Amino acid sequence: MLVDSHCHLDFPELKADLEGVLARMSEAAVTHALTISTTLETFPAVREVAGARANLWCSAGVHPDERRDGREVSEDELVRMAQDAKVVAIGETGLDYYRVEGDTEWQRARFRTHIRAARRTGKPLVIHTRAAAEDTLAIMREERAREVGGVMHCFTETWEVAQAAMELGFHISFSGIVTFKNAQALKDVAVRVPLERMLVETDSPYLAPVPHRGKTNEPAFVRHVADEVARLRGVAVEEVARATTANFFRLFRDARPS
Repeated sequence: MLVDSHCHLDFPELKADLEGVLARMSEAAVTHALTISTTLETFPAVREVAGARANLWCSAGVHPDERRDGREVSEDELVRMAQDAKVVAIGETGLDYYRVEGDTEWQRARFRTHIRAARRTGKPLVIHTRAAAEDTLAIMREERAREVGGVMHCFTETWEVAQAAMELGFHISFSGIVTFKNAQALKDVAVRVPLERMLVETDSPYLAPVPHRGKTNEPAFVRHVADEVARLRGVAVEEVARATTANFFRLFRDARPS
């Protein structure tokens, strides 16, 4: 039994064959999934997908570098979105400086808004950070993200960043990147993160793991992530599956296993 803790089932690549995606997920013994909000515009579609199945949940939030909505989400708006029974997390939020040029204060303001909404709702945070680890951790501390905890999704940072995040009560989630041959530094982190603080994910439709690299990713492929983590740690994949599944339901308290 595995859980895909981060996917995007509303994205066209997956939604076009949603029944097939869910069937293959079941065949791979991936029993539950969390589909993630990235814009205000697409949140209704995210909620619709999550509402269609008892074993799916969703988040409420706006991606750090997403600006298609043309306006900023407010704290009150996030709180209203999070009142839906299918919403079990706030995010994905955080900071991403990789493709952004010029002033980035708007990203930091948006991140603070999400953390404040999470604290008001008591729901954990799904955090994305890219080329911005120092600022991400600083804002998490300043805004008391520790009060709700959450997950550093699709983790690609150093062991030191992982340690700092775990000290703030956050889990570390590994995606298909951990299966890539050139990801040795990340593989080393996957060995060191305690199993009780670990999640696995696909971030599908992106970042398909080996042996599907370069293809459209989907929740069924989270098994390859768990296989690689187990191989690196020298344990049975069942141990990784049990731990990460238990972690998911402990962290996302409003998700009820079916």
